[in-house]
Amino acid sequence: MIIIENSEQFAKEIKEGLVIVDFYANWCSPCRMLLPVLEEIQEERDVKILKVNVDDQTELASMFFVSSIPYLVFFKDGKRVGEHLGYMPKSNLLKVIDKLAE
Repeated sequence: MIIIENSEQFAKEIKEGLVIVDFYANWCSPCRMLLPVLEEIQEERDVKILKVNVDDQTELASMFFVSSIPYLVFFKDGKRVGEHLGYMPKSNLLKVIDKLAE
């Protein structure tokens, strides 16, 4: 997983392939529940996972109108192709990834 430090890094990292952006905060319990799911998925699938701390990266959070977390945004080759608000079980997340990978 890649921790995003600024908007320039973010723009660079989403350019190629399938990317999941996890908008989160350290104090968020559902975000902490989602972390091991994302770690497992990164090992099992060809997907890049970016972590954006909404408390540290307020500009990015505002750009995506993040009002609740966890908030997942899916990109494919730089284009936004989906989103999900809240915790997502691994089986559901794998279905989304497999569909986007087609």
